[in-house]
Amino acid sequence: MSRTSHEVDYEILGHSLQVVEIELDPGETVIAEAGAMNYMEDGIAFETRMGDGSEAGGFLGKLFGAGKRLLTGESLFLTHFTNRGMGKKRVAFSSPFPGQIVPVDLGEGRRAIMCQKDSFLCAAYGTKVSMAFNRKLGAGFFGGEGFIMQKMEGDGRVFMHAGGHVVRKQLNNEVIRIDTGCIVAFEEGIDFDIERAGNLRSMFFGGEGLFLATLRGTGAVWIQSLPLSRLADRIIASAPSIGGAARGEGSVLGGLGRILDGD
Repeated sequence: MSRTSHEVDYEILGHSLQVVEIELDPGETVIAEAGAMNYMEDGIAFETRMGDGSEAGGFLGKLFGAGKRLLTGESLFLTHFTNRGMGKKRVAFSSPFPGQIVPVDLGEGRRAIMCQKDSFLCAAYGTKVSMAFNRKLGAGFFGGEGFIMQKMEGDGRVFMHAGGHVVRKQLNNEVIRIDTGCIVAFEEGIDFDIERAGNLRSMFFGGEGLFLATLRGTGAVWIQSLPLSRLADRIIASAPSIGGAARGEGSVLGGLGRILDGD
């Protein structure tokens, strides 16, 4: 069965701050979020375009498709990297924060993938990247970024990035409850909703937040161990210059000691 998307090869490098190196045959293209490129070999040409290239209907179709991305907080444009040289060439994209890059082959009979709006990194040309609303009121009011997600569909390879370690769960007409910030992505068809986290005591003193995401159905779910928001909260809490408390380092003299140390 032939694919409509470009068939790209790849290699993931590193451990905690990963890079995905995409190998392109002459004429092949990969699309990526603006600013995600790490390095590229001579012969790779790049062009910033409105949308992913799958939109129909000329300029207005492209404008409508790309405009929906603005509602997710993403850029109106995607960057297209094409091998214009002779022979195979490589272009690499890096994670913006510590974690893992997750490759998914949509051509393996997989349904479309719904991912958090900042999880998409890059994909083979031909992949449609669009916006999807969660129609559940609970998800809209209490689900944070889960209300507006990005939808990736097609038959090529896509790459997502996530914080910390990534766990893939395969649901078989099952239910799983997840911290709302820890969801990376799930297959289309899985029901996503928000439920109260236990009784009032558990909600306010349990430390797990007021609400949990509940996913029901059959399909794959990707979960991250360290959402960027949680990492940022810990960094801010430990930053003395902006009111946080120093933890585990520094001089016994406190702020004066850090000044003497050059910090």
